[in-house]
Amino acid sequence: MASVASPVIFKEFCPLYYLLNAIPTKVQKGFRSIVVYLTALDTNGDYIAVGSSIGMLYLYCRHLNQMKKYNFEGKCESITFVKLLSCFDDLVAVGTASGRVAVFQLVSSLPGRNKQLRRFDVAGIHKSSITALAWSPNGMKLFSGDDKGKIVYSALDLDQGICNSSLVLEEPSSIVQLEYSQKVLLVSTLQRTLLFYTEEKSVKQVGTQPRK
Repeated sequence: MASVASPVIFKEFCPLYYLLNAIPTKVQKGFRSIVVYLTALDTNGDYIAVGSSIGMLYLYCRHLNQMKKYNFEGKCESITFVKLLSCFDDLVAVGTASGRVAVFQLVSSLPGRNKQLRRFDVAGIHKSSITALAWSPNGMKLFSGDDKGKIVYSALDLDQGICNSSLVLEEPSSIVQLEYSQKVLLVSTLQRTLLFYTEEKSVKQVGTQPRK
C-alpha cells in the first residue's frame, strides 16, 4: 500500500523589523533629504548584508544583534550586488552601479581571526553596473560580472593585503549569474549559459539554442 504524503504546511514570517528599523529611511545631504532604497541582499548563518541606494552597506550580525555600516569613499552611488562568505575570515564583496567592487575583511572576536577591518578594491576594470559576484570557498578568488558582459577575476592574498585583478572573459550581453566550484565558473548571461574552465581558460556552452 502506497504511503500517504504528509501535508505541506505553509508558514507566514513577519518582516524583520529589528533589521529594517536600524536602517534609515532618509538621509540628509546638505539641504536635501534623500530617500534610502534597499538595493541588494545576501545572507548566511552569521550575517545579513543589505546594500542601499546611498552607497552604504548595512551588515547585521545575527549572533550579536548588532548593525554595522560600511561605505565607499568619494561618490555616493547605489550598491547593486553584495556577496557574503564565511571561511577562515568573514568576507563581504560589494559592487556598485558605476562598476566599483570592494571586499571588506570583517573583524572577528574569535582567537586567531582578523582583528582589524580591511578593504580591498578591484581597480578600474569594470565601467558599468555590477550584476553578479561569486567567491571561491577559501576566499582567495572573487569573480565579478557587469551589465556589459565583462567578467573579472580577482586574486586576494589576505595575509599580504594584496588584490590583483584581470579581465578573464567578455560576453556580448549582460551577466546575470556567476557560480564558482573546483576551477569551473558557471556563467549565465541574457543570451546563454556557459562553463568557463579557469585553468585552461576555455569555454563550453550549456545547450545549443540562444535565449530569446
